[in-house]
Amino acid sequence: VQLQASGGGLVQAGGSLRLSCAASGGKISRYGMGWFRQALGKEREFVSAITWIGAGTYYADSVKGRFTISRDNAKNTVYLRMNILKPEDTAVYYCAASYSDTGELVERERYDYWGQGTQVTVSS
Repeated sequence: VQLQASGGGLVQAGGSLRLSCAASGGKISRYGMGWFRQALGKEREFVSAITWIGAGTYYADSVKGRFTISRDNAKNTVYLRMNILKPEDTAVYYCAASYSDTGELVERERYDYWGQGTQVTVSS
């Protein structure tokens, strides 16, 4: 499956963005889906994940209450709604697909396919 992330951009602190991850070459309904981010000079870190049918969602503590992950299996797309953005949210955001469908979705190593990333920049 190929993943294409989009929706990034430049936003002021306190603003919002919605990232999209469109899949092709396969049905995302067969995968757990996740978002990760990588800031300059830092390791790629887990942001959020959602199970196959959306019954389970997971969030990093740093984004809990501000970000919401969702999926539309009919559109083969996963979304990440980001509210109350902070400068520390600045990073390249990647979507990924995993054959796992459990709490393992918080682990980067559990993912099998990765998109190319979209830049999110939050100015103070």
